[in-house]
Amino acid sequence: MIRRLTKHDHDQLFSFLQKEPSFNLFIIGDIESFGYDTDFQEIWGELDETGNLKAVLLRYYNSFIPYAQGDFDVEGFATLIQQTNVFPFILSGKSSIVERFEQWLTLGNKRVMYFCECDTDEYANEYANQMDYSIEIKKATLEDVDRIIKLRQRIAEFATAPRTRESLAKSLETKTGRTYYIEQDGNMVASASTTAENSLSAMIVGVCTDEAHRQKGYASAIMTKLIQDLISEGKTLCLFYDNPQAGSIYKRLGFRDIGTWTMYL
Repeated sequence: MIRRLTKHDHDQLFSFLQKEPSFNLFIIGDIESFGYDTDFQEIWGELDETGNLKAVLLRYYNSFIPYAQGDFDVEGFATLIQQTNVFPFILSGKSSIVERFEQWLTLGNKRVMYFCECDTDEYANEYANQMDYSIEIKKATLEDVDRIIKLRQRIAEFATAPRTRESLAKSLETKTGRTYYIEQDGNMVASASTTAENSLSAMIVGVCTDEAHRQKGYASAIMTKLIQDLISEGKTLCLFYDNPQAGSIYKRLGFRDIGTWTMYL
């Protein structure tokens, strides 16, 4: 049976999601931030004959994320997505789960990325001991949003979507994200952000350095600061990457691959 979940299902739902908290950080973060009673967010659950959760499906605006521990009613969830009449939509999630929808839905362009997590600051602390302490890392405020966007727009390989500014500002405002940066001569030259921060984890996004200031260790320094701060708060850090060279940098700081994440845009 599939039904919409409510606040009365919260304890069972979170127990289910915490079996793989990193893969579920978006679902966990959205529920902690917005709950069960908004018009832009819904969460459904498939329950077995004893009332235990088998699978869940989150809708956040036009984005859908499914999660399951084993077999589940893919066709039933696919029908739900179609019945919401939200088009075009984004479908994303753990690859082994979300790719099952390919036979049931007409999907957009497929992108598969490595998914990795970091739950230790051991390697970041080692890197910090070797850092140039003249590098000052600052924490952004709402007043810095336009500077962050301008930095990203200066970087050819960095795509900024139309809603990027709005999303960045909202994450800073609601404290579901943070941005650290380095500046030279009053100009922001490197930054990295978190998004979907929740009580258990956070996703690293927007790691970038102005082309004229690369090979100075700025991105690694900012990542080190993020790791140290978030680990001290009891949070696991997660990130996507599809560039093996970038992946090797993250792994030196303590990240490890835990699977892949697929998006249909």
